[in-house]
Amino acid sequence: MGFKEEIERRRTFAIISHPDAGKTTLTEKLLLFGGAIQVAGAVKSNKIKKTATSDFMEIEKQRGISVATSVMGFEYRDLQVNILDTPGHKDFAEDTYRTLTAVDSVIVVIDVAKGVEAQTEKLVEVCRMRDTPVIVFVNKLDRDGKDGVELLDEIELKLKLNVCPLSWPIGMGPDFKGVYNIYESKLNLFSPHGKQTTEEVLQITDLSDPLLDEHIPERLARELREEVEIIEGVYPSFDKEAYLAGKQSPVFFGSAINNFGVKELLDCFVEIAPTPRPGNTEEREVLPTEDKFSGFVFKIHANIDPKHRDRIAFVRICSGMFERNKNYLHVRADKKLKFSNPTSFMAAKKSIVDVAYPGDIIGLYDSGKFKIGDTLTEGEKLHFKGIPSFSPEQFRYIVNADPLKAKQLAKGIDQLMDEGVAQLFQQVMTNRKIIGTVGALQFEVIQYRLEHEYGAKCKYEPVSLHKACWLSAEDPAKLKEFITKKKRHMGIDKQGKDVFLAESAWMLNMAKQDFPEVEFHFKSEM
Repeated sequence: MGFKEEIERRRTFAIISHPDAGKTTLTEKLLLFGGAIQVAGAVKSNKIKKTATSDFMEIEKQRGISVATSVMGFEYRDLQVNILDTPGHKDFAEDTYRTLTAVDSVIVVIDVAKGVEAQTEKLVEVCRMRDTPVIVFVNKLDRDGKDGVELLDEIELKLKLNVCPLSWPIGMGPDFKGVYNIYESKLNLFSPHGKQTTEEVLQITDLSDPLLDEHIPERLARELREEVEIIEGVYPSFDKEAYLAGKQSPVFFGSAINNFGVKELLDCFVEIAPTPRPGNTEEREVLPTEDKFSGFVFKIHANIDPKHRDRIAFVRICSGMFERNKNYLHVRADKKLKFSNPTSFMAAKKSIVDVAYPGDIIGLYDSGKFKIGDTLTEGEKLHFKGIPSFSPEQFRYIVNADPLKAKQLAKGIDQLMDEGVAQLFQQVMTNRKIIGTVGALQFEVIQYRLEHEYGAKCKYEPVSLHKACWLSAEDPAKLKEFITKKKRHMGIDKQGKDVFLAESAWMLNMAKQDFPEVEFHFKSEM
């Protein structure tokens, strides 16, 4: 198969949602249909002591939540499908934001009972900013929830997506009988308790067909006909070009835990989802079809296998073909590197790859050379844009709880900060180290991982901070004046950039008033 054909075969996407909407369960069922796994782990099931395939960190298994993005690839209908299962919990949102820079499209999972939740709004906003194509999967139809039309209105209002239903539920909760697949004009009948891998499918091109009444109770058949007539009158027909431009979002309904509606989603997804899209760099646009290899690091994970203390840099391939044992330029370090064991992923399971193509995600063993946002090329000096680092919302001093393990603590903090799990600031006046995170749960994860992966113990002390702001000014003298006058409130981040550590919203507003020439930034590109 030729180079261009290999690119056309790739479908790389992320699954995002609020916690507990069923995102990791949906990931597993997609893997099940793709033949990548034979049995799905029931998430958070204490009875059978199995955890989700994509939740491989020890703390994830204990809490039943995803705290790190995992990468999984499988073949389906002669296509290479790459799934990135992201954390849903708001405290791990930064990992998800960065992951969205490495995918070509997104599936958003919504709980039918809870509707659109706060974290979903934030994540979809990032997708809209990037014009990322979005498909919506409304999950848990086997439970009672919101009315379908009401839910579509909520999605349009809160997520600001132009929806286009491609399937429609027949009943809900105890009355759930299946879904009518509008996209393929098929009726998919649901049998409860089945956890089925196949459904009973009837070809019904016209809902007035009496065949519908033979399989569906009269009331539900009448409701289905009325509702489909309404949505076909209200919502636009599916337009693939509008979807690929991020202007229209198909909606599917189903129950991931029961494997229901998942195959329809997957079949439609592989047909309509985008192939690898161009990448934006500070220098120029990079096309996937270019001969020369380029890629960027969007995630670093330390101790993916705690027994071997390995550190993996996740690289999204943007153009050309990546080849094992070939020299590539690490642009920031200006050094040539060769990789003898690049890996592809099935969550924590890794296999060595000889070649990889645009759209693929590969793992490179890293001894500390990489940072998030780093670029690899065949020689051209490119810098990929849009990999954000957001201003933290919670801050604590980090203190060594075991003086004999100072080296281990320093190494652990260094590596975990490189992963982007949190941010480290050093106060200019006191040299004290402050950890900043998006949410409180991150502090617990850092503490747990330092102890279990590095043999170091830390404790936290409170610090009163409102915001960490990166600074810029057209006049370097004005910036220098600000830094000198506010020295007591200045810190330095891990990249050596100056950061203003504002103790309150009032202090931040006063600083803005006193120094109008200085710009305060709440995110920094890595």
